[in-house]
Amino acid sequence: MTAIDLSSPVAVVGTGTMGQGIAQVALVAGHPVRLYDAVPGRAQEAADAIGARLDRLVAKGRLAAADRDAACAGLTPVDSVAELADCALVVEAVLERLDVKQRLFRELEEAVSEDCLLATNTSSLSVTAIGGALANPGRFVGLHFFNPAPLLPLVEVVSGFATDVTSATRAYETARAWGKTPVASADTPGFIVNRIARPFYAEAFAVYEDQGADPATIDAVLRECGGFRMGAFELTDLIGQDVNESVTRSVWESFFQDARFTPSLAQRRLVEAGRLGRKSGHGWYDHAEGAERPEPHTTQKERPPAHVTVAGTLGPAAELVAMMREAGIEVREEEQEHGSFIELPSGDTLCLADGQTAVEFGGVVYFDLSPDYRKATRMALSASQETSAQTLAEAVGLFQALGMDVSVVGDVPGLIVARTVARIVDLAYDAVAKGVATEEDIDTAMRLGVNYPLGPFEWNRRLGRTWACDLLEDLNARHASPRFRPSLALYRHAHTLDTREGAS
Repeated sequence: MTAIDLSSPVAVVGTGTMGQGIAQVALVAGHPVRLYDAVPGRAQEAADAIGARLDRLVAKGRLAAADRDAACAGLTPVDSVAELADCALVVEAVLERLDVKQRLFRELEEAVSEDCLLATNTSSLSVTAIGGALANPGRFVGLHFFNPAPLLPLVEVVSGFATDVTSATRAYETARAWGKTPVASADTPGFIVNRIARPFYAEAFAVYEDQGADPATIDAVLRECGGFRMGAFELTDLIGQDVNESVTRSVWESFFQDARFTPSLAQRRLVEAGRLGRKSGHGWYDHAEGAERPEPHTTQKERPPAHVTVAGTLGPAAELVAMMREAGIEVREEEQEHGSFIELPSGDTLCLADGQTAVEFGGVVYFDLSPDYRKATRMALSASQETSAQTLAEAVGLFQALGMDVSVVGDVPGLIVARTVARIVDLAYDAVAKGVATEEDIDTAMRLGVNYPLGPFEWNRRLGRTWACDLLEDLNARHASPRFRPSLALYRHAHTLDTREGAS
C-alpha cells in the first residue's frame, strides 16, 4: 500500500494550532487541502493564518514563492462536512473529548467515500475507543503529530484494535511522503512518547518534593549534565502545567493507576492555583515581564585533589579517567573485582549514582550520570551529613577541574539523571515486550519527539546490560512506592546470558 496520491484532497477538521500545522504540512507536500471547523468563520481565519506563515517562510528564504502560491491556491476553507466528500484522507484535530470525536467521525463516515482514510491526532485518548463508533473502524488510524507540526519530524502512526494493516501502512507511507519520520505504535495509553517520557517529569518532581533540590538546579542538571534540551520544570511551563498534568493523569488512569505513572501532587497544586506556566504568566517559574529567573545552586570554587586512585573501570563513567589526567590530576589505577569507584586523598570514595544513599556508607560522595562527560558543563553530587567537609571539597574540586560547575543536592538515591534514565529504559523495554513498538522506533521517537540525547535502547547499550535494572532494584529497596520496581522485561534482559559480540 502506497502513500495517498498528491492530487487527492486532504481534509483537516479542527483549526487550532495543531490543525493549522497539519494542514500546512499537507499543503507544502503538494495536496489540495480542505479546512473545516464547526465554529463559523474559524476555517477562514485559519486559512489566513496559514497563508501568513507561508509568507514568512518565503521572506526567510525557506520556501519558494511559486510553492507558496501553489499551496495557497490549494487551500480551501469549507462550511460543512459534506464538502469533504471527495477527500482521500481526513485528519481530526478537535477537542480532546471522546464523545466529541466519536460524534464527528460518525458524521464524517456518512459524508466521505468508503476508501477515505480517517485519522485522529489525539495524544491521550484511545484510538480504539474513538474508532469504535464507526461502522468500518478498519480504515481508522491515529496520526499523532507533535507541535509545531511543520517543524517537528515525528509522527506516531497508531493502530487501533480494529485498524486494518493496509490502513496503517497507507497512513505510515503518507506521513513519510510528507517529509516526516513515522513510527508505528500499538494503541496503548500515551502511545510511544507520552508513555515512555513520563519518568522525565516524574523523577524531577519527586526530587523536588523530597527537598533534594530546587527546580532551577534540577533543570540545570538535566540540561548540562544529562544532555536534555530542556529541564522538566521549564518544559512543563512551556507545554502548560494543565496539559502536562492531564496527559500524566490520563496515562495513569488508563493503566489502572499503575504506580509507575503516578502524577505529581506538587504539579496538581500548581494547576489548582492557576499557575499553568508561560500562558498564565507563572508556573514553576515567574514569567512576568522583567521577572528574574532563579539561578541553579552552584558550589563555590574548591581546590582539586592532587591525586586520586581509580578502582575498577568506572563503567559508564570510564571517560573520566582520561579527563582527570588531562586536567593534571595524578590517576593511580587498581584492579577491582566487584564495583568501581574513585578514592580521594581523604580516603573516602566518589561513586557513580547506583540507587543507594550516601548515609548508608558515611564516607562516600555520589556523582550523576552523563551521556557524554566531555560535553557536560555541570555535575550533581550528593553526600550525607556524615561525609567530611574535606571529602566533599575534594569531590567538588575534582569536577570543577574538569570544567564543570557543581551542584551539591540532597542525599537523593539515584541522583537526578541516573534515576530518570533508568526508569525511561525500563518503560522502553516494557513497551517492546508488550508489543507497543520496536526498539528502533522507540529510540527514533524519543530522540525526535522529545529531543532526548539518546534513545533508551542506545543509552542502555552504552550503560551495560544490568545497569538500569541494578539501579532500579536499589531504588526499589529504599522507597515505599513500587514505581522503581523493574519490569519483568528489563529483569529478563539484565539476567539473560548473551555471548554475542558487543552485546550489552
